[in-house]
Amino acid sequence: MNSTFLSAKSTKTRTIVINALFIALTLVATMFINIKLPIMGNGGLIHLGNVPLFIAALVYGRKTGAIAGAFGMGFFDLLSGWAAWAPFTFIIVGAMGFLAGFISEKVPGKRVLVYTLAVAVALVIKIAGYYFAEVILYGNWIQPIGSIPGNVLQVLIAGIIVVPIVGRLKRTAGGL
Repeated sequence: MNSTFLSAKSTKTRTIVINALFIALTLVATMFINIKLPIMGNGGLIHLGNVPLFIAALVYGRKTGAIAGAFGMGFFDLLSGWAAWAPFTFIIVGAMGFLAGFISEKVPGKRVLVYTLAVAVALVIKIAGYYFAEVILYGNWIQPIGSIPGNVLQVLIAGIIVVPIVGRLKRTAGGL
């Protein structure tokens, strides 16, 4: 076998392993590190699943970010009894991961500002996406407003955790 074939196979294996790792981390952080909110909107959840999602997107790029978010949080919805949310989550959180990763890859400038922009764009996607998902699921344009504070808090907490450390993580991951 030639070394080009082995290198390509190794790269594919590495990509699969990293994607699977971040799907699992996102699922676990969503499932086990959360607070249920019975008073906001339709209940809802504040969780730390956005932390591994943002790390995946900002360190490994848009594809890994999209895969980690879509599958990790989508599986959470399926496993936790919120299956009606799974298709919406798959699209919304997949888009969050994709665009955060895209911004991280393509936007020039001071990295902390770029990462902050990526998180801010993900926040807008989360708010708008889940607002319209609730409108579709509940048939009400007013009730979904109650979920916005929880969504904002969820992404802000993840951003506060991830943005300061992602530069170091990215340098470390470069050797993987």
